[in-house]
Amino acid sequence: MEIREFHWLMTIIQNLEVGLVILDEENRIQVWNGFMESHSSQLSYQVKDKVLFDIYPELDKIWLERKLTMVRTLNNKAFISWEQRPYLFHFSNYRPITGEAEHMYQNVTIMPLPDFTGEIRHLAILIYDVTDQAMARLAEEAL
Repeated sequence: MEIREFHWLMTIIQNLEVGLVILDEENRIQVWNGFMESHSSQLSYQVKDKVLFDIYPELDKIWLERKLTMVRTLNNKAFISWEQRPYLFHFSNYRPITGEAEHMYQNVTIMPLPDFTGEIRHLAILIYDVTDQAMARLAEEAL
């Protein structure tokens, strides 16, 4: 891959409107994109190589470690819906349309990232802001 292509790829990852966290085998943060920086108020260099559970002690460690282990072991994605668990990371809601929401509702995908030998040494966690959809569904259910 040329340096120019690598630069484009990094620009895309940094500017996605989706949170991207990449963890190594010890659950140390390797990638923390712009979405995560914006919503967590922690810059990537501040969290790089730190254990996710040290940065976010409020995470349900037993539950999440079970999910992460399952993804690594089965080499298969795991999905978490806001209806199962309203959020993984407790981020404030910043959207003007759904301003009454106390937090950002999130859908989460955890996926294995095999290396060139097929070994799963890293996992990607994708965080989707679904606050608008969640608030619409909750309002509809309240009728």
